[in-house]
Amino acid sequence: MALPPLTPEQRSDALKKAAAARKRRAGVKEELKARKISLSKVLAKAGSDEALAKMKVQALLQSLPRVGATTATQIMEEVGISPARRIRGLGPHQRAELIRRFG
Repeated sequence: MALPPLTPEQRSDALKKAAAARKRRAGVKEELKARKISLSKVLAKAGSDEALAKMKVQALLQSLPRVGATTATQIMEEVGISPARRIRGLGPHQRAELIRRFG
C-alpha cells in the first residue's frame, strides 16, 4: 500500500510528532530504570498516551531494573505475549500477570 504524498508542512509536522513520541518513550524507560515509576503506572498511562501505547512490550520490560533481553523474552513466553506485541495490544490477563510480577 503506497503512502499518500505529503506536503512539506505535513512531513515536518509528522517528523516533529515522531520525535516527541520517541522522547516520551525514552523518558518513561529512564524513569522505570531509575525506579521513579512503576510498571503498573506505565500500563495505566498507556490507555491515554498514544506514544506509550505504541511502545513494544519487549522494550518496556528491558527498561526494568535487572531485566535484560533474555529475561524479557522468557517472561513474555511464560505469559504468552508475542515478541512483536505493543502495550496497546496486551490483554487483561497479560497486564495482570506483568503487574503481579513487577508491580
